[in-house]
Amino acid sequence: MLVGHRTWIFDQKPVIISTGTVGGPFEAKGNIPEAFDILHDDTWLNQSSFEKAHRVMMEEASQIAVKKSSIQKEQVEFFIAGDLINQITPSNFAAKTMGIPYLGLFSACATSMEGLALAAFLINGNGANYILTGSASHNSAAERQYRYPTEYGGQKPPTAQWTVTGAGCALVAKEGSGPRITSATIGKVIDMGITDPFNMGGAMAPAAADTITTHLRERNVDPSYYDLIITGDLAKIGRDVSLDLLNKNGVPITEEQLVDCGLTIYREGQPVQAGASGSACSAVVTYGHFLQLLKQGALQRILVVATGSLHSPMSIQQKDSIPCIAHAVSIESGDAS
Repeated sequence: MLVGHRTWIFDQKPVIISTGTVGGPFEAKGNIPEAFDILHDDTWLNQSSFEKAHRVMMEEASQIAVKKSSIQKEQVEFFIAGDLINQITPSNFAAKTMGIPYLGLFSACATSMEGLALAAFLINGNGANYILTGSASHNSAAERQYRYPTEYGGQKPPTAQWTVTGAGCALVAKEGSGPRITSATIGKVIDMGITDPFNMGGAMAPAAADTITTHLRERNVDPSYYDLIITGDLAKIGRDVSLDLLNKNGVPITEEQLVDCGLTIYREGQPVQAGASGSACSAVVTYGHFLQLLKQGALQRILVVATGSLHSPMSIQQKDSIPCIAHAVSIESGDAS
């Protein structure tokens, strides 16, 4: 199962049998509204706080993923999830609502693929038959925690990114019909000394390039093995930097092949500065958009590399640099050989 130092090969090829995706009003006006099962018309979701709205979206995405499958909630052995808010509180409360044995995760915006990798690992090793995994974020909740409340109307530089309001979950099974998880490469923390919290794409790019390079080397495959290599939320700045780093490292990935969830979710003209971010970014775009392309036969193999900026309000206030990570999961259509 272990290839090289950081890559797992899943010989049983666990299956993503269903997904659930939820978004807000800004996402409804974006580039891929058809990727969502539910689109809310306001960011409060009839709750008393944005953090509680965040929790509701996580609950909804989890419930949708189970409802769209052919199994009952009681058959799901584990729920693996995380988010951006203090002590992953929205995921903790969603786990209480779901009533499924729970493993909480934090890899910031890389959490979606960390959860998917661990779910596949457990199922591939006969540790479970069904695992629900996902992640969520809320623009106003994240802004309040990491920067300034949106009510302040603070100005942002062009390198800043827009946190996605949404949630995405996948139900992974030992067998069934759907896209198959074939491998995963676990990222390591890379810190290049960047201290600007408004340039997360630039900070995360070296981690993405490192994980992609390692994955290809340890699997002994060329970038052309995949139809697309999909980063989580590098957005414009980070994608350009990672492309440059990969090519300098002798990894020949074209601009057309390296796509980013943070540049996919919103349409041209939406005021998102460099692009999208948030732990929901890779979750909803992967589970709602790219998996559909796999099911439709438009894609056969993809490598999803979710990227995470592991800073906190405390570390930024104490003038620390920004440590980053990227986790990669390869997913194939059921027909890929």
